Amino acid sequence: MRGASQVGCSRAAVSGERAVVTVAARTLTCVDTTLQDPLVGRVLDGRYRVDSRIAVGGMATVYRALDTRLDRVLALKVMHPTLAADGSFVERFIREAKSVARLAHPNVVQVFDQGTDGSYVYLAMEYIAGCTLRDVLRDRGALQPRAALDILEPVLAALGAAHRAGFVHRDMKPENVLIGDDGRVKVADFGLVRAVDTVTNTTGSVLGTVSYLAPEQIEHGTADTRVDVYACGVVLYEMLTGDKPHSGDSPAQVLYQHLHADVPPPSAIVPGLPYELDELVGTATARNPEVRPHDAVALLGRVLEARAGLTAEQLDAIPPQALATGHDNAGDRTSVIPRSLSVPRLLPVNEDEDDASALDQTSRFERTSRFETAPVAPSRRVPRGPRRGLIAVVAAILLVLGLGAGVWYINSGQFTKVPPVLSKTEKQAKDQLANAGLDAKVKHAYSDTVKRGAVISADPEIGARIRDNDAVTLTISNGPETVKVPDLKGFALFKAKEVLKDDGLAAGMVTREFSEDVTKGFVISTDPSAGTKRHAGSAIAITVSKGSPVEVPEVTGASVEDATSELESSGLKVKIASGKVNSEFDKGQVAEQSPGAGRELAAGDTVTLTISKGPEMVVVPDVVGDSVDDAKKALEDAGFKVDEDRGLLGLFGDKVKSQSVDGGEKAPKGSTITIEIR
Repeated sequence: MRGASQVGCSRAAVSGERAVVTVAARTLTCVDTTLQDPLVGRVLDGRYRVDSRIAVGGMATVYRALDTRLDRVLALKVMHPTLAADGSFVERFIREAKSVARLAHPNVVQVFDQGTDGSYVYLAMEYIAGCTLRDVLRDRGALQPRAALDILEPVLAALGAAHRAGFVHRDMKPENVLIGDDGRVKVADFGLVRAVDTVTNTTGSVLGTVSYLAPEQIEHGTADTRVDVYACGVVLYEMLTGDKPHSGDSPAQVLYQHLHADVPPPSAIVPGLPYELDELVGTATARNPEVRPHDAVALLGRVLEARAGLTAEQLDAIPPQALATGHDNAGDRTSVIPRSLSVPRLLPVNEDEDDASALDQTSRFERTSRFETAPVAPSRRVPRGPRRGLIAVVAAILLVLGLGAGVWYINSGQFTKVPPVLSKTEKQAKDQLANAGLDAKVKHAYSDTVKRGAVISADPEIGARIRDNDAVTLTISNGPETVKVPDLKGFALFKAKEVLKDDGLAAGMVTREFSEDVTKGFVISTDPSAGTKRHAGSAIAITVSKGSPVEVPEVTGASVEDATSELESSGLKVKIASGKVNSEFDKGQVAEQSPGAGRELAAGDTVTLTISKGPEMVVVPDVVGDSVDDAKKALEDAGFKVDEDRGLLGLFGDKVKSQSVDGGEKAPKGSTITIEIR
């Protein structure tokens, strides 16, 4: 799995008076370890020596501690004493310990111990030096696709282990993704975890963080593995674009958007982003949970498949929303997040040097000024009156010109006009604004009249005066808020995906079925069906034809040539297995076929044939004189079938009079030996 050795951290741990160490605590705030704390210096439970305070959260405080028995550094998560009196909080706290302790996975923050000491309830946890994904996004903005996938894959591996163990995290967000200084990625804070089969409606509130809640969590208060899939889709969108997909002035507005608006494709924010990443985000964040991958393992499979389809250039493309860090990543594909961020020097190292340079520039200007007067020969007498008048006139002209220039600059010179960018693509509009010396900000809105990806409006409006270097906010169209699902029947799969994308929809899950009417590789139907209205960006499931079914003929016992001819004439391919087996069939004939006769395959599928080495010859046991039961057992144990010949006189007999193959001779294993009974 990628991520462990390839992901570095942009904020290294700081030793000394400050700590920037992240462990499994919700929304932790880094604090000064020099502050007085009653637990610092104390030994909890006679074992854990508290050395310093790392961070404070809403439910607990996290300390750096030493396990005096095992002599190892760890993190102690101690519940606030005011909450320890609440049984429900203590139960949830202990549940976290038990849940995570069951997940022995390298990408899950490990829990070592849980206990109490007086009024203190604590967890002893793995100590992770590094930062959170939130810190990375804050410092770096949007990430390159390679970095985003390198972080997402170990996160999904951790959640997949939880899902397969029967748990749902329910609070996935960048704050709970830890990136160690050694590049390891770990998922933290299983404080909201629940067993999959015990999740029910909440009665008072919805647990989780509003920006990452799935619609069913908001509407019904229920959660299964697919709510973690939804949250991971939102986190991937945020890594690729540098921003959350839904925003608002209040949590209620964000919740409303989760319920009524699909997550837009990240390429709407980051032009040129590959379609595979749009499809990943769209599938993971589908508002209908039935359309999403059923758990993190299934989503991880989609991620690996999408990565395999991307080129190195696509994976390493730097998004426009990436923040400048001063770190040159050219050619560096082994460290997804550089370990340090270089800060540009804002002040000169030697101020005197810079002042001297400025003075030198000033003196050069004075020497080349066209208003400088040439030296006057002392022997020549020049009348003073007219000279003074000329100087006064020149000064007056210069004053008028200076005042005019100042008035012009104040009224017009420092302004420019917003260029005409309506109906242009986002890239064209940004280029036009840049040529005018203006920055661009982008937001998105639905439009029934403006094509998806084109500019709906600008603020300030087109032609308005704006100061140089100010920003213009562009509103980019997401297309119609609702669009009709196109009729894709008879389209090749790749073409159907293009049509959906052009119409503002996304291709969802692709399933394949046999069809007598539709050619292999072409669309049979969609779900929802053609003509149904759906929100822009919705994923549409596609059913593709596998062609007419071919019934596999029976070819065992035939020669290889005859079997191959019959299978190929049915439209199937033939593969000969490398090994041969003993069978009832003669040497060189087909002993086995896979799939077996009667199975339905698509034309062009392969049937594997195993060739017979002939029957295996086995020594026949001598059973003459034995009881019938003993004789049958001896012959069957040797690999033979048994046929009884009782005749008229042997109806009530119990001894073997003779056998069809004498004892000691060899016969094909599996053949029938007839015994005569008297």
